[in-house]
Amino acid sequence: MITWALSRHTLSGILCLALVVPVVAFGQDGAQIPHGNFINIKQVDPTIVIDLRYADPNNVTRRALYPSGMPAMVRFSVAQRLAFAQKFLKQHGYGLKIWDAYRPKVAQQQLWQVTRNNSFVADPKGEVGSMHTRGAAVDATLVDRKGNEVPMPTEFDNFTPAALLNYPGSNPVVRTNLKLLQKAMARAGFYGLRTEWWHFCANDWLSYPPVDDIQLPGQAPEQKP
Repeated sequence: MITWALSRHTLSGILCLALVVPVVAFGQDGAQIPHGNFINIKQVDPTIVIDLRYADPNNVTRRALYPSGMPAMVRFSVAQRLAFAQKFLKQHGYGLKIWDAYRPKVAQQQLWQVTRNNSFVADPKGEVGSMHTRGAAVDATLVDRKGNEVPMPTEFDNFTPAALLNYPGSNPVVRTNLKLLQKAMARAGFYGLRTEWWHFCANDWLSYPPVDDIQLPGQAPEQKP
């Protein structure tokens, strides 16, 4: 996912739009979840499929921006919400696939250098920056019981009107799939981005500060001179 440059908009006019279901359906007291903790999504729910598209060349930059084997990391409370959405989807015969989660600042900088388009990429030097760098957003799609992707409006990182949150097409299967994904994420306390159907941010994303880099599981702490 390539984030909209939020510097183009005031916070009051931000394009993160509430979906249909109120956040209270999440049933979690945010004060009970440690805001500062990062965790591997798989540790919270191993049934969620992970396919980080910036960990290989299958993305808009045509090169890997993440190290091989990088896990999908988010804030702990965000992972809890994903587990809630996954439980809901399983009841309907589907599940989540995560295309992107926490994004280090260096990767955001590389995306910016490739595109330099404020319509699609958040300038890492901007006032707000990327929601992914805060660990408070994911790019997600639906899979069936076997883990296969189901028909959705577009492929990942499609920068055309076809990728709008409000599906403009006429395929009833696609429309049904998208509505189910949106309903699951809304119930779990996420918002959607108007221009990218796959992008979902935690409703309290502004409470998480941007983090340039995090220590990954099994990674030795950086030695300072």
